Amino acid sequence: MRGAGGAGTAGPVGPGGGGVNLLALRSHNAALVLDLLRTAGDEGISRLELAESTGLTPQAVSKITARLREDGLAAEAGRRASTGGKPRTVLRLVPEAGHAVGVHLDRDEVRAVLVDLRGTVVGERRAALDLGAGAEAVLKAVRETVTGVTAAGAERGSRRGVAGGSLLDPARLGPALLGVGVALPGPLDHARGVLHRVTGFPEWDGFPLREALAERLGVPVVVDKDTNAAAQGLAAGGEGGSFAYLHLGTGLGAGLVIGGSLHRGARTGAGEFGHQVIQLDGPPCTCGNRGCVEALCLGAVARGDLREAARVLGAGAANLVGLLDIDVVLLGGRTVAAAPEAFTDGVGAVLEAWARRTGQDAVPVRVAAGGGGAVAVGAAELVLGPVFGRGGV
Repeated sequence: MRGAGGAGTAGPVGPGGGGVNLLALRSHNAALVLDLLRTAGDEGISRLELAESTGLTPQAVSKITARLREDGLAAEAGRRASTGGKPRTVLRLVPEAGHAVGVHLDRDEVRAVLVDLRGTVVGERRAALDLGAGAEAVLKAVRETVTGVTAAGAERGSRRGVAGGSLLDPARLGPALLGVGVALPGPLDHARGVLHRVTGFPEWDGFPLREALAERLGVPVVVDKDTNAAAQGLAAGGEGGSFAYLHLGTGLGAGLVIGGSLHRGARTGAGEFGHQVIQLDGPPCTCGNRGCVEALCLGAVARGDLREAARVLGAGAANLVGLLDIDVVLLGGRTVAAAPEAFTDGVGAVLEAWARRTGQDAVPVRVAAGGGGAVAVGAAELVLGPVFGRGGV
């Protein structure tokens, strides 16, 4: 599975003309302004406030906002009373001016969401999947799911009269689609978009997933681990400071945000949380080691012993807290969603006991926002983040 293979599924599809001017978005200053417009919401923000917040001159802000308005990314949101002089015109982001698709490629399911520039979900599709079915089957499933969710967005846009009756052309994946973010279990090389030996599916080792999907979809593609995507989405949604997002579903991994920035590591391999060994000569794990947190935790889940699963997860979380001194532990994934209190209480109890032994304050534990769609929404944020000057690809 080292080659992309099977390009005949669908040829490259050009993004077309019109829509968002991507060249304008390459400007760092424009990204700063866009981010403030996004944060301001429907109330909007004045040019003077933009200048004060960015440190740019009023003249520079006027030029940037003029370009953004020409590109359809910004619009007037009314006027606001001034402390002196004439009322100030306020501007807002036009969320429907661009979209991104986020794909969560799990071991047994593919989920895709269509989000607007504010990150609001405007469409969703899910389908069963076997990650071990081979490259062609998986690539076909991703393309069909992405096409389905963009087609649904186009239909809604047509009913609202957006962009001349169409958000996206589902046959061509349209000009308003900035790109597709794909999140799946690791390990993988985020920078090159190449998979490594995905735990439980070694046949994916070396597969150029980003290249293969970009060829089939005809738009930019970003690939990252599911936990990294979710963590980036949570940070973009307002989760501040340093935190660990622990995802327990068909596997177990962590996304790490340190000082407000996603930490991928020197080889983009950080966060392989589930494969820390905490029981020497313990049960075998699909990664080849024995006694991994993932093997012990999933084994307890399979036996229906959620109390033990939470205790094991807590032991791993305590290791992270001790190593990184993070502010909060966030829990997510389908297994956590099925019994949230059992996991927050169990992991919290372990961290409280660790805090008593070390004389430190206990690190809080809570369920991450976003529910089952957190990974897919975070995958879309992998595309949107750079547009707003947050999170490099």
